[in-house]
Amino acid sequence: MTRHARTLTAIGALAASAALTLSLSACGGPSAPQPGDAQTDGAASSIPDTSALLDGVGADDALVAMVPSTISDAGQLVVGSNVQSPPNNFYAADGSTVVGSDHDLITAIAKKLGLDVQYENQDFGSLITSLQSGRVDVTIAAMNDTAERQQAIDFVDYLTSGITIMVQKDNPAGITGPDTLCGHSVAVVTGTSQQEFAESTSADCTADGKEAVEVVVTDSDSQNQTQLRTGRIDAIVNDLPSAVYISQTTQDGNAFEVVPGDVIDGAPYGIGVTKDNAGLRDAMAQALDALIDDGTYAEILDSWGISSGAVTEAVVNGGK
Repeated sequence: MTRHARTLTAIGALAASAALTLSLSACGGPSAPQPGDAQTDGAASSIPDTSALLDGVGADDALVAMVPSTISDAGQLVVGSNVQSPPNNFYAADGSTVVGSDHDLITAIAKKLGLDVQYENQDFGSLITSLQSGRVDVTIAAMNDTAERQQAIDFVDYLTSGITIMVQKDNPAGITGPDTLCGHSVAVVTGTSQQEFAESTSADCTADGKEAVEVVVTDSDSQNQTQLRTGRIDAIVNDLPSAVYISQTTQDGNAFEVVPGDVIDGAPYGIGVTKDNAGLRDAMAQALDALIDDGTYAEILDSWGISSGAVTEAVVNGGK
C-alpha cells in the first residue's frame, strides 16, 4: 500500500535555493541532445557518475511479489520518456546512453522490483497515449501530476518543481515576470503545463487590453533554445530545473539566464501508470518509499543538484 501524505518542499524555497545549488537541472544543455548528438558547452563534464549508487540497489522480495506477472515475467520495465531534458533524461556524450535524475530514480525503483529498464524516447505530447496503448509500462519525464491528467492516468509523485522564464543573457527583451510577457514571443513544448500557462497568460493580456503573447509551440526544448539563442523569440517558459541547467551550462553560462522571482504554478512531478494497473502503481510507490527511507533517493537527488525538490514519501495522485 502506498503512503498518502504531504509533499515536502516549499516552492518558494526551491526557487531561491535552486539558483545557488543546482549544478545540474533539467531540459537540454546547449541544445537538447538527440540520439547520436554529443554533449557540448561543458554539459557532459557536469554529469555525475551514479553507477556505483545504482549498482548498490537490490531487489526487495516483498515488492517483487507485487509486480504484475506480465511485467515480472518479461524482467523489464518499459519506460516512456522525453530524452532531451537535462538533468531529468538526456543522452550522454556517446549519443546513446540515457542519463539523468529521472533515469536514475526509475532505474533504482525498477531494481527494487527486480526489473531492468528499457527506455523509449518519445515526444512529450505522446507519452500518455503511449502509456494507455500499452506501448510502455510507465512514463517518467518531469511530467506534472495535475487533476486533468489524473482523469487519464495515475501518478506516483516523486519530486516537486514549477515553471520559470528563461531569457537571453542580459535580458535584452526586458522581461521581469509573467506580467511582462504581453507582446513578446514565448516558446513552449507542446502538451506541457508550460504551454497551458503561456496561453492563459496571453488570454489575460488581451483581457487587460494589452498585446497577446505570441506562443510558439514546438516539439522539443532544443528547438526552443536555438530560437532563443538566435533572437527569434524573446523567452522560453520551462521547468525551473531545466532552465537553471540550461543557463548554467550553455556557452559557459553566457547564453541564457533565468528571470528572478517565485516559481510559477508549483506542482509535483509524477511517474505515470495506467488506471487499470494499480498493482504496478502501488509497487512503484512502495519502492520509492523504500529508496527514501534508506537514503538512496536523497543521494540521487543530491548527485543531480535537485535536493530542494525532494518529497518525504510517495504520494499517489497528489497533484491539484
